Amino acid sequence: MRLRLPRVPLYRRLVRPLLFLFPPELAHGVTSWLLRRKLARVAIRVRAFSYPLSSPVLSTQIAGLNISSPVGLAAGYDKNCEEVAPLMDLGFGYVVGGTVMYSPQPGNPAPRLTRISREESMINSMGFPSKGVGAVQRILRGERKRPKPLVISVSGHTQEEMLACHAAMEPFSDAIEINISSPNTASLKVFRELAAFAELLEKANAMRSKPLFIKLPFYSDPLGQERVLGLVRIARDKGLDGVTASNASLVSAPMMATGWGGLSGRALFKDTLRIVKEVRAEAGESMVVNGLGGIFTAEDAFSVLEAGADTIQLLTGLVYEGPGIAAALNRGLAELFHSKNISSVTELTRCARIRTSTDTLTESLRESRIPV
Repeated sequence: MRLRLPRVPLYRRLVRPLLFLFPPELAHGVTSWLLRRKLARVAIRVRAFSYPLSSPVLSTQIAGLNISSPVGLAAGYDKNCEEVAPLMDLGFGYVVGGTVMYSPQPGNPAPRLTRISREESMINSMGFPSKGVGAVQRILRGERKRPKPLVISVSGHTQEEMLACHAAMEPFSDAIEINISSPNTASLKVFRELAAFAELLEKANAMRSKPLFIKLPFYSDPLGQERVLGLVRIARDKGLDGVTASNASLVSAPMMATGWGGLSGRALFKDTLRIVKEVRAEAGESMVVNGLGGIFTAEDAFSVLEAGADTIQLLTGLVYEGPGIAAALNRGLAELFHSKNISSVTELTRCARIRTSTDTLTESLRESRIPV
């Protein structure tokens, strides 16, 4: 009798061990360079033609944008929007490029990125390295028509920089995501104060013509919860299209030049489920919630959608699972939908919203000491 060994994808068996011989920033640079080669794009498209990367059951809409899958690529992989088209060809329903800053800046000193392989996680203290809006505009101006929505993440050290970056990048995007939550940029803390946040949104609303999302900070304690849910409440009341929950978790990192960094990857998954549920309860039924943090499998993605997210985003999973992760999640989600008799993403997310609203009402009644 032959022993059948589990099939290990080529990336994990061969490519990842080779890439992980190099420092993470260098490995990322190599993969980004390869993605920009014409031969790589042809190979990706041939594979996509031979093996469909998504399923009609996964098509959905967020903030008026049609997406082929609820699986999105989070900001941080393609900081200057140089690999948007090939990344879309991998099966992502949408891509978040950036974070783009108004002026060019190098970010924090190295070392500023490390892997925690035993936990399939990473710590970064990048500090928004960016070529600036002028360079990113030139890159995107030379693009052909995009097959899927591009959301551009923008930020700044001041309100004026954020708004200027928003105005500069909106014509090149399908939506904007303002990043107020990077744990590696001290100047962003002011935008997590409710008054400053409300003022930022009022000014952004006055100038925008496309959907706007806010990337929320990670939290793990009651004080953080109160602050972040306060931001969600303001975003909802100001009529924002949605929020992304959430960014990396600030941790001590002696191996970094800064001494600290943002933890991402599998280590955050349980927190992601908790945060998405709480954010959805505060956001109500009308706002889009994008769930982000530690999503590696179709089961992970389904759980986050079931918790109240409209879409999921991933980044560290791409590093550990390779370029096939979006297609694998799409196939797995389609199979889960079929096995659970779910006809669409909308059906799943609608049920999650109703359940969250019911749970919130029940909790309010309990707090009011009304029998339930």
